[in-house]
Amino acid sequence: MPHRRILSLWFPRLGAERLVRRAGLAQGPVAIVRDVGNLQQLDSLTAEASAEGLTPGQPLRDALAMCPALITRVYNPLAEAEFLAALRRWAGKYSPWVSDEPPASLVIDLTGCAHLFGGEAALLEEIEGDCAALGLSVHAGIADTVGAAWALARFADQPLQMARTGDAVDQEARATRARAVKRRNWERGGPPPALQVPRGTGTRIAPPGKTHSAIAALPVAALRLPEDALTGLARLGLRQVGDLTGMPRAALARRFGQKVVERLDQALGTVPEPVSPARPPLNFALRLTLPEPIGLESDILAALDRLLPLLAEKLRSAGRGARQVQLQLYRADQSMQWFSVGLARPAADPDRIRPLLAMKLGDVDAGFGIDMVRIEATVTEPVHARQHRGHLEAAADASARLNGQAPLDDLIGKIGARIGLEAITRRHPADSHIPEKTAKVLAAAWSEPAQGDWPRPPAPRPLLLWRPEPVTTDDPPGPPVRFRWRRRDLISHSVTGPERISPEWWLDDPEWRSGVRDYWRVTTTTGERLWLFYAHGGAKSAGWFCQGAFA
Repeated sequence: MPHRRILSLWFPRLGAERLVRRAGLAQGPVAIVRDVGNLQQLDSLTAEASAEGLTPGQPLRDALAMCPALITRVYNPLAEAEFLAALRRWAGKYSPWVSDEPPASLVIDLTGCAHLFGGEAALLEEIEGDCAALGLSVHAGIADTVGAAWALARFADQPLQMARTGDAVDQEARATRARAVKRRNWERGGPPPALQVPRGTGTRIAPPGKTHSAIAALPVAALRLPEDALTGLARLGLRQVGDLTGMPRAALARRFGQKVVERLDQALGTVPEPVSPARPPLNFALRLTLPEPIGLESDILAALDRLLPLLAEKLRSAGRGARQVQLQLYRADQSMQWFSVGLARPAADPDRIRPLLAMKLGDVDAGFGIDMVRIEATVTEPVHARQHRGHLEAAADASARLNGQAPLDDLIGKIGARIGLEAITRRHPADSHIPEKTAKVLAAAWSEPAQGDWPRPPAPRPLLLWRPEPVTTDDPPGPPVRFRWRRRDLISHSVTGPERISPEWWLDDPEWRSGVRDYWRVTTTTGERLWLFYAHGGAKSAGWFCQGAFA
């Protein structure tokens, strides 16, 4: 059975080189800038920008001080994700099993495919040539596992001696060097051993079955570990993958977490890590390219009137309805603005989507003009045909469509466009005899209204409920005549009760550790209608409390 062969492609300058390809910024250094907190930092650089001494993560103000000619553009995650998806489709020419690893990497299962291109070295040369023609920088690695290929693509170019310790060998103590009789020649300062490197490609190939020897000299960062684990390993002097392979797994897991052991085993092939190709997306998107840039709100609405009917037709033909619609506005300066709206129910009717998008147009910044409008149903759900039970129901459904088709759902969608659909909730009856648990809160956009009447409680419940507040009185446990609540002295006019409620013994509710409660409806001489209870005591001491008020 042939060895499984994995190819990892890493595009370290993907964002900046995508911008150069699209905008034609061939002269001068180019960088992508993203906001990190209140600071603007460099995210992706071209080779010219790196030659000026700039590095990713550097503050923009420092970069401009070092390179005043730096050309910057704002980070566009959607555009970069689309470009990576296009590269995934391009990589399908080498193997049908291609998976993307955002933000700038591809994983390809080459098992049984490399011989079609003349071998792995020839395949890498072809990939390098294709990427050079596309204006992209690429680092590649081939190994038996996903983790090893990922490590070789990113770390095989580093000097092996520095990757092991990070320190100069001649800085070690003389006695330490004298006792290190088992060290190999290259560890004492001699030349490092050569790796199998295809000439002119800058890539690394691990021979089949030689994964351990191929990655043993790489730094532990090649195992895709979190920063806290890398820091802890460095403190103990474990800087190389080979330093971990001989250690007991249980000790590593106890000290640094199970993730370190899992990543190490994945890189060595002990734990499987499959390559899952991306499913063909359900693409419900349309775009309108304009001959001249627009900037008026009425022009954008006119573009929506042309796109929404076509989008509705695509959704209906697939038997789906949109739950979230995204409007993307591409400006003439190669920047983009987008916003999304959600619907309370899946729908394809343009009359239900257009008002939600129109509410967002007030936030549009047209800049130098908008030259392309794109609309996409980013979240869709199946919509099934409904069988009516009779002519009366069919007529009512037709009347609802003519009058706006579910006015409540449209209202939820319009409010959700302002404050978010998650902020709109509704209550459903819950199966509990505890007063504050008789209802459960559900998101209105992802739930149906409660069917039927609510269960009637054995005694009336107050309109307002709050957490129990202490009441001071001299009449426990009978109904109070005089009591003090919220810094007020009150006198009972009439008292009704009691209603005894026991806690749910199968649950440990902190609010009900005071034991059985006797509830009383108390009307005071000043007009308050309060819901008081006497707790008989349990894990907490007994006493009087007020929990609600009647209308």
